[in-house]
Amino acid sequence: MAQNWIEHRRGRDGELLGWMKPTGDGFVAVDLLGHEKTAVVDWLTAEETLDALGIGYLAEPYELRLDDGGWLRVRLVEVSAQQIRLKKDDWGAIDAPQVFYTLPIPAPDALRPLQR
Repeated sequence: MAQNWIEHRRGRDGELLGWMKPTGDGFVAVDLLGHEKTAVVDWLTAEETLDALGIGYLAEPYELRLDDGGWLRVRLVEVSAQQIRLKKDDWGAIDAPQVFYTLPIPAPDALRPLQR
């Protein structure tokens, strides 16, 4: 995340939804995982894109490609401007070992939504 990116927060509760990246005469909407969601658009379009995206996608299952090339089902547990923390999906089992991973922002290609 560059210093000139502008935070965009949800109006009703102030929840961070992403950033507006100034580019030329417009802005690029960037989600919480650091992925660009628009081409260069005007301010209002970038805001509307992030508002429509929301944060629900953060609750979805993801897959992390491990060093051996295999994929591991994970859940996002924390997303900040500095990093993404993941947890091996244990389906809520209270006695399962907790295995965590940390990734940089933007999320690398090794993290993807669960392929069903």
